[in-house]
Amino acid sequence: MKLAIVTAYPPSKVTLTEYGYHLVKHFRIQEEISELILITDVTNKAKDLSFEEKGCKITVKECWDFNSYTNIFRVNKVISETKPDAVLFNLQFLKFGDKKIPAALGLLLPYVCKLKKIPTISLLHNILEKVDLENAGFTKNPVLQKIYNFIGTTLTKFILSSDIVAVTISKYVGILEKKYNTKNIALIPHGSFETPPEPDYSLPLGPKQVMAFGKFGTYKKVEIVIEAVEEIRNRSLENIEIVIAGTDSPNTPGYLKEMQQKYSHVSQLRFTGYVAEEDVPKIFGDSAVVVFPYTSTTGSSGVLHQAGSYGKAVALPNLGDLSVLVKEEGYRGEFFEPENIDSLADAIENILKDDVYRVVLSKANYEAACSLPMSAITKMYIDYFKAIQVKKSTKEIMDVNANILSTEKRKTV
Repeated sequence: MKLAIVTAYPPSKVTLTEYGYHLVKHFRIQEEISELILITDVTNKAKDLSFEEKGCKITVKECWDFNSYTNIFRVNKVISETKPDAVLFNLQFLKFGDKKIPAALGLLLPYVCKLKKIPTISLLHNILEKVDLENAGFTKNPVLQKIYNFIGTTLTKFILSSDIVAVTISKYVGILEKKYNTKNIALIPHGSFETPPEPDYSLPLGPKQVMAFGKFGTYKKVEIVIEAVEEIRNRSLENIEIVIAGTDSPNTPGYLKEMQQKYSHVSQLRFTGYVAEEDVPKIFGDSAVVVFPYTSTTGSSGVLHQAGSYGKAVALPNLGDLSVLVKEEGYRGEFFEPENIDSLADAIENILKDDVYRVVLSKANYEAACSLPMSAITKMYIDYFKAIQVKKSTKEIMDVNANILSTEKRKTV
């Protein structure tokens, strides 16, 4: 199978970059895949294709840009030129831009593939029905929120023109099936990026690191992490380093620089900036606790799966989608009330002060991550593509038979 994947890809800073990297890494070693066409955004540096394992041929087509109005035409042109057997879209609602028109135009691409009759699966990491538009940085205006919801519903219908729409959280299946009266929704778990050898769960010498990882400024806020650790420092003599690993959200440029200035008086506070793929294991490996400072959720959490892969204890907000994910996939952590500094301080302290408990959580999360490796997830996508191809072939045969019968009837008459 010649598979095209439309995604952001390292060293891109666009959302879902890391997930795109791991999709490619694991698809390329599946025996059913003869070639990968990587349809990605344009970056100044070369794409990261330095995989250790041998795999299929990868053809890179850099053809779209964040917030470009012409992405739909450029991606369509590449698909026409490369003629893939199937297309996988790695999507969320701000995939192609944080401006309304470019973002919307990019999400019409699954419908374009339908018109081309190419087997298509769209992986939708979030659904608008479960996004808090204010916290996610869209708008605070209630009238505009209604307009966004209408536009989002319309765009979702275009995405649902895919042969299969994959979601990573079970309740999303029911929401989409009920609202849009459709049956082409598939639950395909997020999966764990890496399954390294089981760690020994020990920590490096020195201060215990409390780490938050991601793109910050909208529904991920670093203030609560910093102030919660300061609260713990006031309670005890714990030696703690705060590590903020990541970059600004596209919707909030300058946010982390502002936080650095605001908290410049706080000791043992480190902002790492962008974390390259090869540096991710160390960032997680050195951490005692990985904190999720979310005020809302927009789907499954890649960071949770990464934390599990590296055997880390986690502190999680008691929020709907995240709570469901933890229960469904077997992760464990200390829960806190969103935006409550004292509650987060309690959660972090409960882990830091009890090393046995920290290791229990870490082992549970490693086991949960190992149960859903990306190799198994990519195999699920291949199985769905095979089913789509069989269905299309069967329909084509039926159409041919119908035409033959129709012709014979006309001859008889």
